[in-house]
Formats: sequence, structure tokens, C-alpha cells
Amino acid sequence: MPHRSTIAVPLLALAALVAVWGRELPAPVEIVVVALLAGSVLAAVHHAEVVAHRVGEPFGSLILAVAVTIIEVALIITLMLSGGPGTASLARDTVFAAVMITCNGIAGLSLLVTALRRRVAVFNPEGTGAALATVITLAALSLVLPTFTTGAAGPELTGPQLVFAAVASLVLYALFVVVQNVRHRDYFLPVARTGRHAPDNEPTADDLEASADEHADAPTPRAALSSLLLLVAALVAVVGLAKVESGTIESVVTGAGLPQAVVGVAIALLILLPETLAAVRNARRDRVQISLNLALGSAMASIGLTIPAIAIASIWLEGPLLLGLGPTQIVLLALTAGVGVLTVMPGRATVLQATVHLSICAAFLFLAAYP
Repeated sequence: MPHRSTIAVPLLALAALVAVWGRELPAPVEIVVVALLAGSVLAAVHHAEVVAHRVGEPFGSLILAVAVTIIEVALIITLMLSGGPGTASLARDTVFAAVMITCNGIAGLSLLVTALRRRVAVFNPEGTGAALATVITLAALSLVLPTFTTGAAGPELTGPQLVFAAVASLVLYALFVVVQNVRHRDYFLPVARTGRHAPDNEPTADDLEASADEHADAPTPRAALSSLLLLVAALVAVVGLAKVESGTIESVVTGAGLPQAVVGVAIALLILLPETLAAVRNARRDRVQISLNLALGSAMASIGLTIPAIAIASIWLEGPLLLGLGPTQIVLLALTAGVGVLTVMPGRATVLQATVHLSICAAFLFLAAYP
């Protein structure tokens, strides 16, 4: 049975969201909102793991990624419908931030945690390589090509081009889900590590916890359904409260003289917190494959679901829809692709590869603030 707090916090957060939505908040209320936001993140991780345990891997690792992305899409469309000069590039900035944070930040942190404890992080190159190739292709079609096409002025796509990008994104994502969960499911399962413990080493607390989880009975259908509903509630609370706090974040960013894109990056960091915590927790248990499934699956879902949704929403949206990346962003994406391929190919990574990915993520965050 889940701890009572994992049930109470999402419900309290939803109630708080309804109470504070659209209102100016004093400082004490802001602190309460931030506390509920953090609690909802932890609750989301717990309930995602319950559902994942019920449905099994690798399908379980998709639950959190898809749930977060669906709500992220709703948040993007809501902000774009509200208008304003800064919303024309909101979809591009949010999707690109998600790709950089997941492929370098979450993946790098997961590899680092495992490599520090096991010296080498071991994963399946077939499944991880297929996921990375899909992410790179989706990013190139949706975010790079609009910079170079000539059908529309600026980094935009014409109507037919946008339809093609949306259909291609949806088809590739749907096909990947089928491959991951049906045809080649074994490519995305954790790799068994031979000689996991040296003869003179005692199992750690994380090892014992992982062993207990692996042999624990799966939750009942009723418990899994309850956790699924609470997961959705927690994610709605996370995104909703992040939207509530976005005004404060925007004021701080504007006051500091930083670019408008920093607001999108900050909100993306908040939204991706549940996946980050879940990925790190799996990495500590020597299940880095699940961590990589979460990271790359989140990047893929962010593009594969956001672009089709934005294409449909563009019928009602006013103003331009800027999707093409700038030169600095394209360089960072190309660097991510090249380093990612070199990391994935051997199926093994050390602290060096992990630190390289984290350095790219740090460069993205720094250049977003100081372009």
C-alpha cells in the first residue's frame, strides 16, 4: 500500500491549484505552492513506479514520459492561445529544451550515478541506439529543417510542410512504441551484469532494495488503477503549479535581463523533475537501461506528440509558428547526436561519457541564459 502522503499530496496540490489559479500570490502562499509542487513530483515518481511494476518493462517506462508530455502539450497550447510576442517560439524552445535536458542531463546523470557505483554502466546498445536514432531524426525533421526551407519567410514551415512533419513525427513515435513493446521488447530490458558483486563486497542497501523490488508481488489491478489516476493528478498538479509559478519566474528573468527563452527552460526543468528522479532511482539500482528508456522516451514523446498537436492547434493560433532552431542550438543538437552515438555504440559507459553529456547540458543551460 502506498504511503498516505503519496495520496494526500496530489489531491492537496490540485485543490491548491484551483484556489490560486489566476491570482496574485503573497510570498507565504508562494512558499506553500512550491512545497506542494515538490511533493507532487515525489508522488508522481512513486505512482509511476507502481504502474510500471504492474505492466512490466519496457512499457512501464513509457507511462511517465507519455503522461508528462501530454500535459506539457496542453500547457504549451494554453500559453500560445493566451497570445503575446514571446509565444511564437514557445513550442520550439520547450521541445528543444526537453531534448537537451533528457538526452544530456537525465541520461548523463543516470550514467554518472551507475558508473560511480559500478565503475561501468552497462546497457543494451540495440534498443538505446534505436531510440537515439529516432530522437535525432525527429529533431532534424521538426526543428532543424524549418531553418533551411524556403517556402515560408523565417524559420517556419508552410502548411504542407507542417503536415508532413506532424505525420512523420507521429508515425515514427508510434512505430517505436510498437518495436519497444512488441517486436523487440528484449532490446529495452535491463542487461544482466555478470559478477555483479565481488566476492569480498557486501550488497549495498540499494542492491537489497532493488532485489526486493524485483521479487515483490505485482500490485493488484485496483491498486495499479488507483496509482494511475493519482499519477495523472500529480502530473496535472506539477504542470499547473509550474504555470502558476511561471509568472514569478518570468518576473525574475525579466528583472535579471535574461532572454525570454529562459522562462521555457525553467518550466521544462520543473516538468521533467519526475522523470529525472525516476531515472536516477533506477540508475542507483543498476538499471541504467530503464533510465535511458525514460530519458530518450521522454525526448521522443516530446517531439512526436507536440509537433502533431501544435500542427492541429495552428489552425486556431494567431501569428507565426517559429520551429527552426538558431545556429547555436543546431550546433548543440549536432554535438548531442554525435556524442550520443559514440556513447551508445559500445553498450558501456564510464564517468567520462557521463560527464561529457552533463557538460553539453550545462552548455545549453548557460547559453540559454547568455546567448
